[in-house]
Amino acid sequence: MSRTAVIAGVGPGLGESLARRFAAEGCQVALFARSTDYIEELADDLPESGEGLAVTTDLTDVESIEAGFDTVRDAFGPVDILVNHASAASWTGLMDTSVEEFEEAWAVNGRGAFVCSQEAVGDMLDTDGGTVIFTGATSAVRSLGGSIGFTAAKFAARGMAMDIAQEYGPEGVHVAHVVIDGQIDSEAVRERLPDRDGETFLDPDEMAETYWHLVEQDNVSTQPFEVHITNGSQNSEFM
Repeated sequence: MSRTAVIAGVGPGLGESLARRFAAEGCQVALFARSTDYIEELADDLPESGEGLAVTTDLTDVESIEAGFDTVRDAFGPVDILVNHASAASWTGLMDTSVEEFEEAWAVNGRGAFVCSQEAVGDMLDTDGGTVIFTGATSAVRSLGGSIGFTAAKFAARGMAMDIAQEYGPEGVHVAHVVIDGQIDSEAVRERLPDRDGETFLDPDEMAETYWHLVEQDNVSTQPFEVHITNGSQNSEFM
């Protein structure tokens, strides 16, 4: 039976790779993002073994998120897999960050993931469980200094993932947090860092394999909570 996956926050790079990998496994994949044209093109270009659905969603807006999940249920049925993948950041420190910038990072990384998780886990509790994956960053486990909004939001999301895992793991909901420790390879990143050795970048297709492996663990008794993805380079520009 095909599984329904929601990827909340899809763009070029890892979000696209996740969509393609999940569709290759036969999933019905709903793509949440504000960039309508991009996700519509991607939904039409996913592997034929799966099915794509573009759902224009503002992940800072509670009603938009709720409407997005209603759209998914109408098209595919209840949600089996959720990837909280959206991210927003202002790369500034305490005295240079406005309240508005701080709240925007929280609205996406924190509140948006919270609402998405409520919607998805509600479905999972009514069926046979499922998988919720949070995309984290180095800043979720170790402050780097000078990026207070992003760090606070990512710490909050990691704590939320832990809490959901403890509360609903016994109910069949596998929750995992992925720490991304490095720069994900993309055309935009290579343009921004032209002097960087391409081998230091993280391959999004290989990363998507790790996410799918987490999904495959949803029916086993011993489930990983946290996975740390890195290329091992000490010269990476961490997220």
